[in-house]
Amino acid sequence: MNQERIAALAERVDTAAHRAQAIPQFADTEMIDEQAAYAIQAASIDRRVQRGERRTGVKMGFTSRAKMVQMGVHDMIWGRLTDAMAEADGAPVSLGRFVHARVEPELAFLLAKPLPANASLPEALEAVACIAPALEIIDSRFDNFKFTLGDVVADNASSSGYVIGPWRDPRQDFSNLGLVMSIDGVARQVGSTAGILGNPLRSLVAAARLSAAAGEPLQAGWIVMAGGATAAEPLKPGQHILLEMQGLGRVEFNTTN
Repeated sequence: MNQERIAALAERVDTAAHRAQAIPQFADTEMIDEQAAYAIQAASIDRRVQRGERRTGVKMGFTSRAKMVQMGVHDMIWGRLTDAMAEADGAPVSLGRFVHARVEPELAFLLAKPLPANASLPEALEAVACIAPALEIIDSRFDNFKFTLGDVVADNASSSGYVIGPWRDPRQDFSNLGLVMSIDGVARQVGSTAGILGNPLRSLVAAARLSAAAGEPLQAGWIVMAGGATAAEPLKPGQHILLEMQGLGRVEFNTTN
């Protein structure tokens, strides 16, 4: 795919996100391989940066074996985070800027130093300054929340918003922490951080590998969202979303129009 076509598709998905308007799948009219999809994603994020947004980290996707099998892939996908995606813990979140908003429970890492592509699990842990319970708001810009692998990668791996809870010391075993995500006081998802590749630290290692391969190695001060520990839940206005994670505390937000 040539640069002109990449730029055109990046503009289309960026405009859809900016206006919160669904668009047809790219796969309906385009042949997009994974390399082209990541080029579209990078170009769409560049458009955000040119508008004044600042890169804040990376999010991981397809961090469960079931999701990989469902999508016919053998590796995770990743997307780019910016400061405009961040929402404050406990604050209202307007759903007006999303198309099909959903929420999933995650573990977030805050990096104390850069992490190279070939980092081992111990090296990855050494690079972590803090960990926190987190909620990611995912949102496909494509009609009916349906997409191919190329579509979802081009669409920034569906990353749209994130809420980080209190940062905690990472010098504890966070590989299998129980968690409950509730909506309006009713438990909707119950799981464990082990649902993220068996250990969320493996997701951080993968993030280092994938982002470095794209020429964007993980930086000190960046956040890495490790991926969904459970299935996502759809959002609608007027809800209270709460994630309680064993040993790490809670993170929450309310939805508005």
